[in-house]
Amino acid sequence: MIYTVTLNPSLDYIVEMDDITLGALNRTKNEVIFPGGKGINVSQVLKTFETPNQALGFVGGFTGDYIETFLHSLGIQTDFIRVNEQTRINVKVKTEQETEINAKGPTITTENYLALKDKIRELTHEDTLILAGSIPSSLSTTTYEELASICRKTRAQFVVDAEGDLLKNVLPHKPFLIKPNHHELGDLFKVTITNCEEVIPYGKELLNMGAENVIVSLAGEGAVFMNQDQVYVSTVPKGVVKGSVGAGDSMVAGFMAMYEKTHSFEEAFRYGVAAGSATAFSIGLCTREKIESLLPEVRIEKF
Repeated sequence: MIYTVTLNPSLDYIVEMDDITLGALNRTKNEVIFPGGKGINVSQVLKTFETPNQALGFVGGFTGDYIETFLHSLGIQTDFIRVNEQTRINVKVKTEQETEINAKGPTITTENYLALKDKIRELTHEDTLILAGSIPSSLSTTTYEELASICRKTRAQFVVDAEGDLLKNVLPHKPFLIKPNHHELGDLFKVTITNCEEVIPYGKELLNMGAENVIVSLAGEGAVFMNQDQVYVSTVPKGVVKGSVGAGDSMVAGFMAMYEKTHSFEEAFRYGVAAGSATAFSIGLCTREKIESLLPEVRIEKF
């Protein structure tokens, strides 16, 4: 089973507008509400690939109820820990530019966190845990390291989609997959990365630091997959970008779903790139039909 962890989920209220004027009444053209949070996004795209998974994390209040009901309606299993405060609501305003207002989120108590750790201790070598997104301010910045350490002891495979020290500090625990974008990779090594070839030496350094597999996305410039045996560089499909939210999560989900089915890194990478692009070209997350339509545009070269 694949398990996703979202430590600070949200309801994302997405509104489309021609323009926005501060201090005045503004009216929307369209609006939608989706459960948000990187792990929850991964769960939904895994389900799009008909890959069984279970969503873990913390929810509270009527907003938390909505998230659980929504995921259950899609056939996604959940085992959230209930907290005392409301799950947050984030606002995404889409005009000519994309503006986000992200709330802080509820307080996670020590008791809540210990309950999550107990659930993760039940995972075995046949399971995969996907850690994705930010850590609430009420939890320690070492949270991902602690959860990764549990996985290493139980021999559960784990994936990390995070940035900065959150990513760097889990590398000694040997994550199966990490997925920084080129900005995040550049920030880690204090360099500027603008193309796929520049990714390769720094991707190799991440492998040397403990990662088993690395994907680096470069938006419209392509993507790179690397492990100790293989390096693949991919083009990305062309299209109108409607939103960046969830594109990286879709790439992780597409990769893991196809790797589970094929055990081919190249095929998993191909589907990951297509899934990420399909979400970028959509309002909301990708559909399987959109992913399949983009696959012919994903060209992979082995380095």
